[in-house]
Amino acid sequence: MQTAQELYTYEIITKEQTDLIQKAAECLARTFIGVDVSGKWVQEPMVGQLNIEYEDFYQFTKDYLDSTVEQGYCAVACDAHNNVVGVLAGDTNAPEIIGEDIFEGSFYDMNVILRVLEDVDKRFMDDYQKRNGKEIEDGELLHLFMLGVIAEHDRHDIIQQLGDKLITKASSQGLKAVLGEATNPKSMRVMEKYHNMKKYQDIEGNYIVHRYQDNRKLNGIPASVADGTYIVIREL
Repeated sequence: MQTAQELYTYEIITKEQTDLIQKAAECLARTFIGVDVSGKWVQEPMVGQLNIEYEDFYQFTKDYLDSTVEQGYCAVACDAHNNVVGVLAGDTNAPEIIGEDIFEGSFYDMNVILRVLEDVDKRFMDDYQKRNGKEIEDGELLHLFMLGVIAEHDRHDIIQQLGDKLITKASSQGLKAVLGEATNPKSMRVMEKYHNMKKYQDIEGNYIVHRYQDNRKLNGIPASVADGTYIVIREL
């Protein structure tokens, strides 16, 4: 029996690897929009609740990868046929708060997700400034933005390997912490179990969370599926 290390190869992709960037974007878009993996339905709850189509989400993902891949924080797992079966994509940009709708047409509801992420990111940035007396700058934190795994086997091992690759690199490059937005309990468990990340508590000891029940576009998400988007962090 082969181990997951033998079944899959792992690499951090570069701007020149356009074929892998495309495959990585496809893998991420499939897992966020919804995909059946070994009889289990995998889907991001906000994406599932809103009217978001695969083509639009794929384009969003591909644009993200195209703009951040040269930072060196997009890792992929490939199977023996060079299919991308797992992706963990991040960047070292300071969070950006746009504060207005930027998506149009059939992708309009992506603005709802953007607002949720901006809400928790802004509260984190404000808290960071209170603690450190300065704003976050580019290159300080590794922001893990998207994780998608469509492999039928050894999914957890793939998640572990992808995270280890990026976090080890971030640590070696002197970054201070790894940050993420966990949008559901499953991604929270993954972050905690495989990457030693924890829910972030602000200076007053409160979790930074955007609760779906308080959002009229997202309050249809059952609390049993997900209650909100949390900031998670790991100091390096």
